[in-house]
Amino acid sequence: MPTSGKLELTIKINEFPSDIRTLENGGKQFDVDTGDRLVTITLKPKMFKKLEQAQENYPMWVAAIAGQMGEKTKQGFVLNEPNIQTFEKKPKEPKEATPPVASAAS
Repeated sequence: MPTSGKLELTIKINEFPSDIRTLENGGKQFDVDTGDRLVTITLKPKMFKKLEQAQENYPMWVAAIAGQMGEKTKQGFVLNEPNIQTFEKKPKEPKEATPPVASAAS
C-alpha cells in the first residue's frame, strides 16, 4: 500500500494582479500565468489585503500563494484552499570583486 501524502503547490508572484474580479461574497479572483498553465486564484478579502499591503508598503515584494490543485480549466486549473504569505524583497548586494589569487613563484 502506498504512503499517503498531500500535494500542495506554491505559486510566487512579485507584481500586483491586473485582472482582479470581485465576487458576490467579497472575494477577489485573478489569474496567474505560470508559463504553461493559467492558475485561477480566489482569495478572501482578508488574504487579498496582504497583497494590497505588500504593494503599498514595499518597493519590491514577493507573495507565495500555496494551495491544492483543484478542477481543471480550459487553460490550467483552479487553486483550492489558497493561503498567502508576503515578503519584502531586498535588492541583492553586488558581490565584491576578489583579487585573483597569486600563484607561488618557484
